Amino acid sequence: MSNDWDRGLPYHRGMTSLALHPPRGVPLKQDASIIGLVGLAHASSHFAHLLLPLMFPVFMKEFGLSYSQLGLLMTTFFVVSGLGQAVAGFLVDRLGARPLLYLAQGIFVLACSAAAMVTGYTGLLLVAALAGLGNATFHPVDFTILNQRVSAPRLGYAFSAHGLTGNLGWAAAPVFFAAISRLSTWRTAYLAAAVMYVCILMLLILQRDKLSTHTAVQHPDAPLEHSMAFMKLPVVWWCFSFFLLSTMTLAVVQSFSVSILKAMHDVSFEAATLTLTAYMLCGALGMFVGGFVAARTADSNRVVALAMASGAVLLALCGTGWLGARLSMVVLASTGFAIGIGGPSRDMMIKKATPKGAIGRVYGMVYSGLDVGSALSPL
Repeated sequence: MSNDWDRGLPYHRGMTSLALHPPRGVPLKQDASIIGLVGLAHASSHFAHLLLPLMFPVFMKEFGLSYSQLGLLMTTFFVVSGLGQAVAGFLVDRLGARPLLYLAQGIFVLACSAAAMVTGYTGLLLVAALAGLGNATFHPVDFTILNQRVSAPRLGYAFSAHGLTGNLGWAAAPVFFAAISRLSTWRTAYLAAAVMYVCILMLLILQRDKLSTHTAVQHPDAPLEHSMAFMKLPVVWWCFSFFLLSTMTLAVVQSFSVSILKAMHDVSFEAATLTLTAYMLCGALGMFVGGFVAARTADSNRVVALAMASGAVLLALCGTGWLGARLSMVVLASTGFAIGIGGPSRDMMIKKATPKGAIGRVYGMVYSGLDVGSALSPL
């Protein structure tokens, strides 16, 4: 994808920004610290994805909720997150990434505290909305910090680490809630999660010098519509559509692969669940390998295309039923690796299509496709 903003669109006449990257030769320790802090924040957002779903059996028992009511909780989460993410991108460009990162952590503290005191379905809807609002800021915030603060040669590794830490956040949530709920109660688990978010917030504040970003400066004589100029470019909507469709696929695998494997091949619940776990682990491994690929390959588009095409072919083979039970499970797991490899290059692809001063807006709009895809996938 070429950078259409470099072709003389009026955007550059109204908006300026400092360089996206620090000079080459930045010490590894400095880049690693920034990547680690952003990764921790990203893990905390993925942890928040599971604040409610992990307790669905408890809520059904204690509050007498139906599956449709539980589904509405997650729809609320993703709708608020998707709308908020697009708006957050504009705020990041205007205010900087760091204030919104702090705000998001504070909102997660409120969401966990409210969950610990909830007494019915209305309270759970409020928790879902709060958690979605907190989650909304992370992609524009994270990628603004990484693009501006990490040296260019290490950016591919940064994107790889960003994806990996998100998966770790997903993996940590079930262990966290199961362990504390067993030792005490589910309400105590939510209070412990609130304390965890407070600790993360304090760490980010202590390391605030590593999280500062430049903001776009609007010239007084520049028309206001320039801040929306990026939405006129087809590349933004192609990327949005790519995220929407690829996330729908991931959500189908996460939500329905166990049921599909049981229906097609009559495999046991344990074997089907293990296959899904293997898919996620292979995806994480693919992201790790993909970081090296992204750092050494200039043509990010081709890497993404080959990775997604490979994943599509493998999924299609699984869907035919020709492979039988065992081979279908192996191929499905390997699909995660194929798609994972494209993850860091995908983020590089978006970065190359982003102009100076509009990182937050573009990433916010494009990555809102994740939330839209997750909301549409069950339908």
